[in-house]
Amino acid sequence: MKGWMLGVIVLALVGLNSVPCLADGPVGEPGSLALQVFQYLDSTDVEEGDRLLHDILAHPEVSVERVMQIIETGRIYEAGPAGTFPDEHVVVRGRAYPLSMSIPASYDSSKSFGLVVCLHGAGFSGDAYLERWRARLGGDYILACPTYPSGAWFTRPAEELVLTTIRDLRRRYHVDPDRIFLTGMSNGGIGAWIIGMHHAPLFAGIAPMAGGLDGTLMPFLANLRNTSIYIIHGAKDQVMPVELSRSISRELHALGYAHVYREHEREHPMAGGHYFPKEELPDLVAWLNGRRRDPFPARLTLVRDASHFQAFNWLRMDSTDPIAAFSDDLVDKSDELIKRREYATLDAVIVSPNRIEVRAERVRRYSLFLNSRLIDLAKPLTVLTNGQSSFEGMVRPSLELLLRQARIRQDPSGLFPVHLTVVVQNQGS
Repeated sequence: MKGWMLGVIVLALVGLNSVPCLADGPVGEPGSLALQVFQYLDSTDVEEGDRLLHDILAHPEVSVERVMQIIETGRIYEAGPAGTFPDEHVVVRGRAYPLSMSIPASYDSSKSFGLVVCLHGAGFSGDAYLERWRARLGGDYILACPTYPSGAWFTRPAEELVLTTIRDLRRRYHVDPDRIFLTGMSNGGIGAWIIGMHHAPLFAGIAPMAGGLDGTLMPFLANLRNTSIYIIHGAKDQVMPVELSRSISRELHALGYAHVYREHEREHPMAGGHYFPKEELPDLVAWLNGRRRDPFPARLTLVRDASHFQAFNWLRMDSTDPIAAFSDDLVDKSDELIKRREYATLDAVIVSPNRIEVRAERVRRYSLFLNSRLIDLAKPLTVLTNGQSSFEGMVRPSLELLLRQARIRQDPSGLFPVHLTVVVQNQGS
């Protein structure tokens, strides 16, 4: 795989302008519930977080409903400066990475804006495509293009950079959580696939360009059940053969996943067929304009290796049989279990009100995170796993759980006050 991981362009996003003001009644009033909630969500110190959580739980006006309302609509953003900022930085684990970003002239902190994160290719940096994208995205999108050494977006530190960029930007600018997009060119296209597959619930859509995956990674495409996909590849690409994208498109068809596949015949004087023609951008932007994330889909499909056990919307794998585990190199094939594609799978469906059916393979324990958008919390819930009854009864919302999950997820549209752990019974028992 390394042989075809050479690159040419891409982009990514981050934010570092305005610091949000917090309000519940008068802005920043000491002791206000909203102020405490957002201080807790934004805190990175464990002891401070525990203290703030204790204070929130003891607040006389606190309730699950009130806190959900605060998180969903209560954050107030400063009117950060608009314009192009090519020399910003994002800090991940103490290391600063360059970030080029653009805030549209029409930015108004009272309304939400879409976010486009773009990942560059090998030999390029984040500012390479900043201007050409900015000019065509229009006034509805914030654009961020981070830089990672050699465009190695298929590594764990690069994955963290993208996620931290999005998290930082959400805190500083009014980003619509249902209009976040990830795109990339060449090595950045590989990164868009890998990061997009592992963190699919975060994105309204992904748009990999001139990228690809090898066979060991194809099973993770199943995670994109609810994520829009737009693929672009040059038919005459000499660096990343077009068959890489064609094979992905065939796999998506086999899964029954709708997607856009664009194959162009153009060539660049310097890059040949391995480039992103400007003529393709208007259709891609029109596609972006028509996409929105469904924050609570009724069906989720989750394929995991042992290094990606974070929550996946309302589903999470907690324990599995021995399965493949990626190293810091997310395309590493040295593990025999990776070569055999031995991953764990969950397919969960809300088949009717308060009835959830789950198919599990190589999974010993999993979690369901629920709310009133998914089930009726006033009625009993039934959960079946591999055809066997796993749970039947009432579930109770927890304010502490709601807050802890909100702090981990940093997604104002994805709030869950109910957590149910399910142990998968041995089929032979």
